[in-house]
Amino acid sequence: MPQRPLNLPELGLLIYLLRGQTQAERLLAGLHEAAVAEINPAGVGSLRFVSATPERRLGDIVGRTQFLDEDGVPVFVALYLDTAGELYELDCWKADDSPVRRIPAF
Repeated sequence: MPQRPLNLPELGLLIYLLRGQTQAERLLAGLHEAAVAEINPAGVGSLRFVSATPERRLGDIVGRTQFLDEDGVPVFVALYLDTAGELYELDCWKADDSPVRRIPAF
């Protein structure tokens, strides 16, 4: 999967999801240099955070929210850590399973 930096809407969403979390300061400090890979390159949506750590595993959910996409369909969002407490995945999915069109400003 190709890697890329986070874009501004994704950064805003992550900041929103991490607000008030005990580990927020540590996790937010690394976002400016984070690399992600799109899980579904067909549309805006789920991202996996790139790490040099081998064999990472899905851990705890650290934040969740929802919003309406441009077409009025609800989008559900969950942010997951890996088992070591590092950012693992930003999961976005629409109620009708169509690709997410746009992440709004948070």
